[in-house]
Amino acid sequence: MQQHLPSGTIPPHPSRPSRTGTFLGRSRTSTGLAAAAAATAGLLLTGLAPGAQAVAANPYERGPAPTNASIEASRGSYAVSQTSVSSLVASGFGGGTIYYPTSTADGTFGAVVISPGFTAYESSIAWLGPRLASQGFVVFTIDTNTTLDQPDSRGRQLLAALDHLTQRSSVRTRVDASRLGVMGHSMGGGGSLEAAKSRTSLKAAIPLTGWNTDKTWPELRTPTLVVGADGDSVAPVATHSKPFYTSLPGSLDKAYLELRGASHFTPNTSNTTIAKYSISWLKRFIDNDTRYEQFLCPLPQPSLTIAEYRGNCPHTA
Repeated sequence: MQQHLPSGTIPPHPSRPSRTGTFLGRSRTSTGLAAAAAATAGLLLTGLAPGAQAVAANPYERGPAPTNASIEASRGSYAVSQTSVSSLVASGFGGGTIYYPTSTADGTFGAVVISPGFTAYESSIAWLGPRLASQGFVVFTIDTNTTLDQPDSRGRQLLAALDHLTQRSSVRTRVDASRLGVMGHSMGGGGSLEAAKSRTSLKAAIPLTGWNTDKTWPELRTPTLVVGADGDSVAPVATHSKPFYTSLPGSLDKAYLELRGASHFTPNTSNTTIAKYSISWLKRFIDNDTRYEQFLCPLPQPSLTIAEYRGNCPHTA
């Protein structure tokens, strides 16, 4: 197979009348006034801090409430910076580029590492770096040790890159090491399945037109979005993406997205459909952000850009 490059506070529970006294009872006047004041204070606190309860419920939410427009946009709400990792300092992978939200005001972020495919370089998947990072992730697009590395090797390299990102990189303090995911194109996509198999603590995996000689993945415990292309002649969906998806455990949060009018190399250039559903999947499972469930459940319907979509709803993670 050849690939040619081109800290909020929880508001107090509002006071309310008991069954034995009311705010209007003559013998309860002072108590009633105090209770009314407490209730008013609680309502004011709730009004002044509408996000406090949500933040307490999910401390990993990042960014404003999503819309179709926001997840289809070429950039999200975060300004993005980047830093290079030389192959000379990379251990177990070939170096790459880290994209990350410039501001630290929102605390740490979940992270994802992305591998290119067979014979390809980091540049082939670079567009995903700033696009995902601007939505509130630290994203590491990598080179592999050699362009001929097979999926199992690429899986190990994805994990090595995650370890570098969380333990040794210059942005490690910005990363929540408990919320990590992997992506990859072609053999890199096959590598993302290998990585998820090896490290079950991963929160999300997204193989993009993935290729692997291993077609069955019943051991995976990581929520997985399999992306295929209807016109893929290198890794045809019938022998790669569809078997990958159907072999995943039925109890696993999983989905299969087949791109319409697309080829094996569609993930190598900016693509709104790939970005939209990748962002939604990463947000839902790395950030546990249920605001993005609306884009995944009910299942998306076939359209000008989607040939087929399968999945299990509602999600359980």
